Amino acid sequence: MEQNLKEHTHADGTVHTHSGGGHPHSHVHDPAEKKRQINRLARVIGHMQHVRKMIENDEDCSQVLIQISAIQSALNGLGKEIINEHITHCITHAIEEGDTAALEEFQRAIQKFI
Repeated sequence: MEQNLKEHTHADGTVHTHSGGGHPHSHVHDPAEKKRQINRLARVIGHMQHVRKMIENDEDCSQVLIQISAIQSALNGLGKEIINEHITHCITHAIEEGDTAALEEFQRAIQKFI
């Protein structure tokens, strides 16, 4: 069985080679970007745990709502980063490969996100 290998070069010069079989397109991401996103998510999770404690401690509802708003804003920011990363890498490569299914999947995901 012949393996269809694909190679992608990131903006920082990092080259990733992967198999093109199975999934319509690969989800190869810049390791530094992925680490930033995971760290950002960890901060959001910590913030959510703080809000949980605020509720458990019967803290002021207005303050809880303000903190929830901050969490929503942080999650939206993370979503925007992921969208940008997806466009920059996955969608660019999908277009180069003529993968219209990946574009349709991304459009559905954007509709759910917004």
